[in-house]
Amino acid sequence: MAKKVKNNRRQLILEEAAKLFKAKGFGGTSMRDLGAQVGMEAASMYNHINSKDEILEIICFHVSDTYVSQLAQIEQMNTTYVEKIKALIHLHIRLMIEDGAAVSVANNDWKYLTNDKLEAFKEARKNYEKGFAALIEQGIAAGELQPVNTSVALFTILSAVRWVELWYRPGRGITAEELEENIMTLLLNGIAK
Repeated sequence: MAKKVKNNRRQLILEEAAKLFKAKGFGGTSMRDLGAQVGMEAASMYNHINSKDEILEIICFHVSDTYVSQLAQIEQMNTTYVEKIKALIHLHIRLMIEDGAAVSVANNDWKYLTNDKLEAFKEARKNYEKGFAALIEQGIAAGELQPVNTSVALFTILSAVRWVELWYRPGRGITAEELEENIMTLLLNGIAK
């Protein structure tokens, strides 16, 4: 039972840290700020986490590992390249809606990762982008997508979904499903034949 409480506290610390890092930035957030947010003394949090750097690592790699593992699954799907790209766009939108603070931290504060963690994160990000680009290239080669520059298509898609975590929340006059449908329509009707 004590281990479950410890894990719940750790998860609370990670969730609240992501929100604070999103609002104030990694550099602008102190352990004292985080302690106040979760109702603990800063020193007590070290029973659950080792450092602020560790929190950043966990958040960033949770997001990148999610993208990388989903890409691997999507690559193996027996479907069209357009459907595979739709699945990746769906993943981006869903993750931003469900865990927007963590996605924001991974998008904006990754540069504060240290040494080997920074290099590992950059490598994971580069590999993800290469995998996504390969699906676009294969879709073009298969005649499913317009013959556009792969990098332009990739970064247009990634940029076009990045704003979701900044803007979307219930009460905006659009459901999460409608938002996704609208984004898919705008992005894919522009590149799908």
